[in-house]
Amino acid sequence: MNQIDLVLLNFEEIRRRSIKVWDSIPNNMLDWKPDDEAMSCAEMIRHVLESEYIYLQMLKCRGSISNPENPYSLRDFTTVHEDLEQSIPFRNEFISYIKSIEEDDLDNVKIDRSDVGYIRSLGDMLLRIAYHESIHTGQLLDYMRTMKVERPTIWD
Repeated sequence: MNQIDLVLLNFEEIRRRSIKVWDSIPNNMLDWKPDDEAMSCAEMIRHVLESEYIYLQMLKCRGSISNPENPYSLRDFTTVHEDLEQSIPFRNEFISYIKSIEEDDLDNVKIDRSDVGYIRSLGDMLLRIAYHESIHTGQLLDYMRTMKVERPTIWD
């Protein structure tokens, strides 16, 4: 297994576990949030999906982008299933991008996000993107604990 295969496996496993969590949130609890300043469950799921799309645009142009196109802003969140369905072509494009990367690119290509305080290698940036989704999955598990909703086992 090469480095690209490991990156792909990491993204697939994170998404698989995220979906287990997302699917376990009762529909009547999707608008729940711990306080007025927090994202609701639905907002957090949408945030993860739209962030992946925006991150891909950054990877393609090798840096931050101002006012990125956001196809998710064209419609309101309705259900987890519908948002996942909408995300399929964008997810496929993201995975195809990763598959197109040469192993040397992981170290040699730089992603310039100096506007927010860093310039990182492509490999580092991919791990940051994966970590972003993982963090939000953990937050949703905490939300579910607070809501006293049964949480799925994601450590299979």
